[in-house]
Amino acid sequence: MFSRSVLRSLVSDLRWTAPSISSAAPLPQRACLHQTAFLRTPLQESQTQSPLPISETPLNATSQAQTSDAAKALSYDSTIFNNITQTDDIPISKQPVAPTFDSPIQVTKSLMSQLPHLVGQTPHYVVAELHARPYLLTEGDHLRLPFLMPKVKTGDILRLNRATALGSRDFTLKGASHIDERLFECRVRVIGTESEPLRIKEKTKRRQRHTKQARSKHRYTIMRVMEVRVKSPEELLEEGAVVTEDAEDTPQVEARS
Repeated sequence: MFSRSVLRSLVSDLRWTAPSISSAAPLPQRACLHQTAFLRTPLQESQTQSPLPISETPLNATSQAQTSDAAKALSYDSTIFNNITQTDDIPISKQPVAPTFDSPIQVTKSLMSQLPHLVGQTPHYVVAELHARPYLLTEGDHLRLPFLMPKVKTGDILRLNRATALGSRDFTLKGASHIDERLFECRVRVIGTESEPLRIKEKTKRRQRHTKQARSKHRYTIMRVMEVRVKSPEELLEEGAVVTEDAEDTPQVEARS
């Protein structure tokens, strides 16, 4: 065992003397992160002494371009909105879309001669088709659809343009498949929706103790027929109707016996 004096002498000999700052530079392998921040190159010192003028960054240029595009789009939308014709009663979103046809309606001579008898006898009825289902409608009737019509709100006015028959008490106009929608007008108003009572049906499977419950509560759209009208020959001629010769497949007004 060494004595304390011997150990003290050995430790004093092994002590490390740090070099002076003026004599030796710090070693690069012993440089820490906080020391490297203060080490600057001559190029960096020259940049700090004489800073260059700051130019417009690309971010500012892109932001100005976006603002200019937004201003152009806003002005374009405003011009479109001003050019649209508006009505005081019905907003633009609820106005009916005007039908577009490539050629004027063709009416036979026999139909033009018999049409005044059908127009003069009121009220009229129409067998209109909605989703491939026929409905016999007259003015003032309430129509309860067996489904909920999508994208329809209360107060909307719809026009039914597919009809297989149109007539009155003594006269009937039938088409080959459907009557041309330019011969009549049938408009309905959406009153609201109606729901059935809640139905609960229990479903079970064999050799299973668990019972499932299926709940159903269907909703239906309610409409009211506002107008069923047959156009007169004068109105058809004003709209540009063309009178043609009779054919076998042309619709004709039939009188009831």
